[in-house]
Amino acid sequence: MTNDTMTNDYPKYAIIVAGGSGSRMLSAVPKQFLLLSGIPVLMHTIRAFHQSKFQPQIVLVLPADFHSYWQQLCAEYNFDIHHLLVNGGETRFHSVKNALDFVPANAIVAVQDAVRPLTDIPIIDNSFSHAAEHGNAVVAVKSRDSVRQLKNSLSISLVRDEIYLVQTPQTFQSAQLKKAYEQSFNVKFTDDASVVEETGVAINLIEGSYRNIKITFPEDIAIAEILMRG
Repeated sequence: MTNDTMTNDYPKYAIIVAGGSGSRMLSAVPKQFLLLSGIPVLMHTIRAFHQSKFQPQIVLVLPADFHSYWQQLCAEYNFDIHHLLVNGGETRFHSVKNALDFVPANAIVAVQDAVRPLTDIPIIDNSFSHAAEHGNAVVAVKSRDSVRQLKNSLSISLVRDEIYLVQTPQTFQSAQLKKAYEQSFNVKFTDDASVVEETGVAINLIEGSYRNIKITFPEDIAIAEILMRG
C-alpha cells in the first residue's frame, strides 16, 4: 500500500489558528488580516491548504469579535474557499480544542498558524502522508545559528546540529490529538506537539523550509513580500 493510498483512507482536516492580535506588529489590525501581495495574510494560508492534493476540510478559528470583519473581507476580496468558522479560546490551546470538536476521530488533521502564509504545498502534502503512516508529523528546520540555553543565570552552549526550530503544520491522526487535548491546560503547552508529547507519544519531525516564516513583526511582511516575488 502506498503512502497516498493509506492517507486517502482518512478524511483530512486543517485547523487554521488565527487568534493573534496586532500588538507586536504595532498595528491596530490583527496580523492575520494585514495585506500581503494585495490580499490578507490569512487568505494566502487558507489557499495553500485548499491547493493541497488531499483537499482538507478547513476549520478556521477566529476570536468571535472578528467573525463579521472576516466575512466582510471575504466579500471584499471575493474569497470563496469553503471553510467552517469557529470561535477562538482564551489561549491557542483552547482555540485548537474548540476546533477539534468539529473533527472526527478517524481523520488526519493538520494544525497551522494563520500567519504562516508561505507554507509550500509539498510540505503540506508530506505532512498528511507522514502522519497517516506514523501517527504524527511536525514540520521543523535545523537551527542555522549557534544556540545557548540560559538557566538559573548560567549560559550553556548547545549542539547546533541537535537543535530544530519547530514550524507548522503539525499534523496528527485525530484520535491522537483529541486524546491529548483532553488534558488540562498547562503553560508549557506552546504548540500541538508539546500537548501530544505530554501523553507519552513520540513526535516525528519532518523537513520544513526556511521560507516558511511566521508573520510576527512589521519587517516580516516586507520579507514575505520579497520571498513571494522570488
